[in-house]
Amino acid sequence: MAQRKMILDLDTGIDDALALAYAVADPRVDLIGIVSSYGNNTLEVTTQNALDLLHLLGQDDVPVFKGLPHSSTTDHFDVMQVSKDIHGDNGVGDVTLPHAPRVAETTSGVDFIIEAAHQYAEDLIIVPTGPLTNLAAAIEKDPAIAKLIGDVTLMGGALTVRGNVTSVTEANIHQDAEAADFVFKNQANLTMVGLDVTLRTLLSKKETKQWRELGQKGEIYADIFDFYIDAYDRLGIDHRGAALHDPLAVGIAIEPTYATFLDLNMEVTVDQASGDYGRTIGDNTKLLDGTTSRAAINVDVARYTRDFMDLTKAVLTD
Repeated sequence: MAQRKMILDLDTGIDDALALAYAVADPRVDLIGIVSSYGNNTLEVTTQNALDLLHLLGQDDVPVFKGLPHSSTTDHFDVMQVSKDIHGDNGVGDVTLPHAPRVAETTSGVDFIIEAAHQYAEDLIIVPTGPLTNLAAAIEKDPAIAKLIGDVTLMGGALTVRGNVTSVTEANIHQDAEAADFVFKNQANLTMVGLDVTLRTLLSKKETKQWRELGQKGEIYADIFDFYIDAYDRLGIDHRGAALHDPLAVGIAIEPTYATFLDLNMEVTVDQASGDYGRTIGDNTKLLDGTTSRAAINVDVARYTRDFMDLTKAVLTD
């Protein structure tokens, strides 16, 4: 049993599915639970996707906890059409997954994060791959956990490249910039894995073809990610393949040497009136302070993608 414990906070879409497989496969961490989030789809759909993917991977013992159903500044959430275009109507490339026998836990995702932070402290890694609404709510409820949690490595933001929602804003941050700003300013040991590095790690059908040779699990995962690759091509995002956004965050959380970083106290802009909303940028008021956050700005693509394929092929083999 690994000493380090991991919680994935997933808005379970296609790249989240790969992040889940990576976390299950890597023996250096124990995946102790998933907190579901709105984002790529509604909370109900993403929760069921997480349960079904765990079932497919033979991990029914991993509990799933429901997070919050909408952002910290709204009272509802509507799935954006672009999310359906990229992830499918059901969030996993319109692939039908075997239905899990297990259901979501009755404990809330926010309370699970708080309990795990107190239980595991510096051995706890949290990897949010969607909006930061759940983590922000947990820190607001119990501020002590911001310094207890050993590491938060999030997929989101863009520091040195353009955003994918606006010229400066990445999608996960844009879903709840206020929550993201709160997390960036309060959470110690924070690593941002943004578009700066995730857009460099591409997977093509050459790699998914290798999964198809492994059996049913590999076939299903190949079908899911091929939908993503086709969407990237159809929408003109990248014709060479699709980015490993969320699994790269998991990889860097476990093995930081995959990336190089800029140590920087960061904030998220929240001025909707001017359109300066959701930009991840250095906090001018903390430029002389000791840093509690950093941004990944480069990645060893060859090494990471090789290790990613080795791990996923191991877990997807029937």
